[in-house]
Amino acid sequence: MKGTLFRYVVRTYLQFAVGILAAVISIFLVVDFVDRARQYTGEGWLWNVVVLYANKALVATQQLGPVALLLAAGTSVSSLRKRGEVTAMRSLTFGPNALYLPIALCVGLACVGLIAFDEWVVVKASQRVEEITTQRFNRWGDWGVYHTPKQWFRKGDQIFYLRRGNAQEGFENVAILTVTPEFRLARRVDAETMRSVEGTRWMLGGVVERSFTKDGKSQVRQMAEAEYDLGVTPHTFRLRPGRPEQMRIPVLREQIRVRGEVGRDTRQFSLVLHNRFAHPMASLPAALLAVGLALRPGRKGHLTVAIVEGLLISVLMWGLMVVTRTLALSERMSPAVAAWFPVALLSVAAALLWLRGEGRLGGGGA
Repeated sequence: MKGTLFRYVVRTYLQFAVGILAAVISIFLVVDFVDRARQYTGEGWLWNVVVLYANKALVATQQLGPVALLLAAGTSVSSLRKRGEVTAMRSLTFGPNALYLPIALCVGLACVGLIAFDEWVVVKASQRVEEITTQRFNRWGDWGVYHTPKQWFRKGDQIFYLRRGNAQEGFENVAILTVTPEFRLARRVDAETMRSVEGTRWMLGGVVERSFTKDGKSQVRQMAEAEYDLGVTPHTFRLRPGRPEQMRIPVLREQIRVRGEVGRDTRQFSLVLHNRFAHPMASLPAALLAVGLALRPGRKGHLTVAIVEGLLISVLMWGLMVVTRTLALSERMSPAVAAWFPVALLSVAAALLWLRGEGRLGGGGA
């Protein structure tokens, strides 16, 4: 009996989840196309639009998946309740856990799937969307913010200005500033070329070295070539351009480490790394909260109310994520706390509602 009921609830939930996910993605794509249709012109525009929206559908699946999961939780339980099946379960001495457990299992597995889907599919799809938008339809947006090569680096008491080149092939037209703890310029080295020798040693060509003393005097040396130990390896300058959302987890970890070493801001990258897990996982407590609301005594207008409640939870979840993201990027909250705070808050709310449904909080009934 328990196994049959478990499978029945799972099947009901999955039917609602798939249907709602298909519906919200379709609505999103249609609205997006209508809003941007005038931008899609030029030779071969139709095929480019088809490829563009195929990739947008993949990105939307990851973005809207948590919303579909929590909406399906409330509507599936409301559907069972409207048909009198929840009452039948209670008459057979099945408590709220007969609904909580199968839905929690489905949502938990879906969360893991969304994390893997984001890592292996959405990252590439998002890159493809940006590529088609910029190259085929000439819509650049904030592309330059993420794809302009980084030139300024800081490591310890040295500041590097690398105008051209890369860590593998070497740099050209560089300036290396050495500052004191009081941030006074102690030395400046300008070089036409800068190439790695081994470890932290670099060969500089066309060198002009200026040294500055506390009394304001300076000395200048010019050398055709000189070897310097700069305290940095080529790996230090391996900053990858692009949006952090379009990077896989190993790359994100590397960029956080590398950017931290050269004094660049890592908050956005850390936030994206935590959200790679927190965003899908937020759907688990949100779905359980929707189940608890759908089971509360004296509830009317089951399906309509379930949809409204699910949308309100979605707005709450989205609002929390926006606020905590802003706080993290403005250095008022750590990226880890910002990413997981909405999950924690939803978990507390879902747990309190479950305890009340079990009659363990405030004497409430199922």
